[in-house]
Amino acid sequence: MSTDVLTDPAKPAPAPGSTTPDRSGTPRLRGLLWLTVRQSRPMLWILGALLLLLAADLLWIHVVCRHTVGILRRTGCYSPESWDSAHCWALLSPIDRPNFWFVSVLQPVVTAVPLLIGVFVGAPLLAQEHERGTIRLIRAQSVSPVRWLAARLAVPGLAVLAATGVLAALMTWVWWTDIVHGPVAFDPPFQFFTYPALGVAPVAWSLFALALGVLVGQLVRRTLPAMFLTGALVAIVHGLVRWARPSFYPTVDVVAPLRAMQPTNAWLVDTKTVMPDGSRVSSVACIETHRCDGATGTWLSYHPSDHLIPVQLVEAGVLLVLTVLALTAAFRLVRR
Repeated sequence: MSTDVLTDPAKPAPAPGSTTPDRSGTPRLRGLLWLTVRQSRPMLWILGALLLLLAADLLWIHVVCRHTVGILRRTGCYSPESWDSAHCWALLSPIDRPNFWFVSVLQPVVTAVPLLIGVFVGAPLLAQEHERGTIRLIRAQSVSPVRWLAARLAVPGLAVLAATGVLAALMTWVWWTDIVHGPVAFDPPFQFFTYPALGVAPVAWSLFALALGVLVGQLVRRTLPAMFLTGALVAIVHGLVRWARPSFYPTVDVVAPLRAMQPTNAWLVDTKTVMPDGSRVSSVACIETHRCDGATGTWLSYHPSDHLIPVQLVEAGVLLVLTVLALTAAFRLVRR
């Protein structure tokens, strides 16, 4: 009798989610880890392609801006006083296109990335399992529901963390090197599309949107309704956080001369007219009552550009707490 099909009792069976070498000696995935990676392959390919495309655009912007700045410096055309010359203006014009592309195209795209991750990655993750009925199979497996969900979330979670981290680093580098310190562009850090595309904001918002989408998919259990609801909730939370953002860090309050301009690259939160008795009157009240003729100054409350990092860290902390709460709720639901 042949015993080729019998297993060797001395060799233990591989654990679920482990890697074992194939006949060529190359390790390959097995079990739960192999299944999770295989299910996430379309998302990984799309996320990788999007990252490569955006990284190529950012590198193109950096190369063009550095090249143009080098020419301007060598020809004495870097200072704004020299731009009245037709020769200097012609040398400066090539920098307009990359600046426009960064401010008007890439920043809105990166701002929308967390919303897209929540809608197209987070929401269908569990909603499709419920809709197709495959969620019932985990009850018949040796893997616990909690471990299955942890493995199911690990691959997209790490992929989103890595991709958005690299993208945020490149966006911040190009913005700081070529836009803010460039010869032409004006892009304060607290603008609507600038702030969510810089620093830790893309990473924190993407992880939160992913976790929120997973929870919504677990609750709704239908793919399309879960996607629409996730998009709406992410937009609502973004609006609430943006409304509360000025209070995340103490503002700088100063009394400036009348009709003073706000500091460069600052976020003006509030401004009022200072009367001789020291009281502050809003600009609307001045226009309506015409009683501000004796004003002595202007009161400004603003966030300077160096408040960007503290404000973003506080916001990231709030989003991290919301992410943990959403994941905790999702794990409690799957255990039931």
